[in-house]
Amino acid sequence: ASPEKKDEKKPPAKDVKVVWIADLDFISNNLFNLRRSGERGGGSGVMRRGLPKSRRPGIQPIRGSHRRMKKRHILRGLGAAAVVALGWIAFAYLTLPDVRPLAGGNPATTAFIELRAREAHALAKPPKRVQRWVAYSRISPHLKRAVTVAEDAAFWQHEGVDYDELQRAMELGFVRGASTITQQLAKNLYLSPSRNPVRKFRELIITRRLEAELEKARIFEIYLNVIEWGDGVYGGEAAARTYFGVPAAAVGPS
Repeated sequence: ASPEKKDEKKPPAKDVKVVWIADLDFISNNLFNLRRSGERGGGSGVMRRGLPKSRRPGIQPIRGSHRRMKKRHILRGLGAAAVVALGWIAFAYLTLPDVRPLAGGNPATTAFIELRAREAHALAKPPKRVQRWVAYSRISPHLKRAVTVAEDAAFWQHEGVDYDELQRAMELGFVRGASTITQQLAKNLYLSPSRNPVRKFRELIITRRLEAELEKARIFEIYLNVIEWGDGVYGGEAAARTYFGVPAAAVGPS
């Protein structure tokens, strides 16, 4: 074939460039439009229309990240609360008083006696304290019986907490007290009249310690000598002499 025929079959170089340039412009414009569509909708418009919401690009990773962060915050909060609770329990336990010396010695004072003294000083008054310690055997059985009937009928049967009486008090909305003689003694010796849950928790533990370390008669003896029976009057002996003019041993059934 002659060179002229070969030239006739080959398209002009200029026309090839024009076609390629047109194709590149078309592809570039479409890619630009797809990119803009993806930026406005959080992903490719083609991909978003073909997938459910939960699987669309740009949404699920964000929601999953929020859930993971929320879960981590909750776990950290629970961990911190557990550490605080354990620390509080350890502090409450380690700062409890030692009740063992009460087995052989009488307490020189009580938390309630000191509280009344502070209240008197705050009012610029001298503290009043009428008290005379007597042995358990020198307290009238009638006085002992009257105290147990009025304060804790099941004193000799329970181990510090009367759960039956506590249940009855809960059913009545705590319109009456459910504290046992041992609980009252724990409160008078070491605590305060506050209704703070921390104070109640400490009272229960001290109550268990008193019951574990002391005989029932010894618990009752201390109670009958330190409990407040009026303004500045502590113990059955002082009360019997103040209100009846007789010692505790002479108190009769009437």
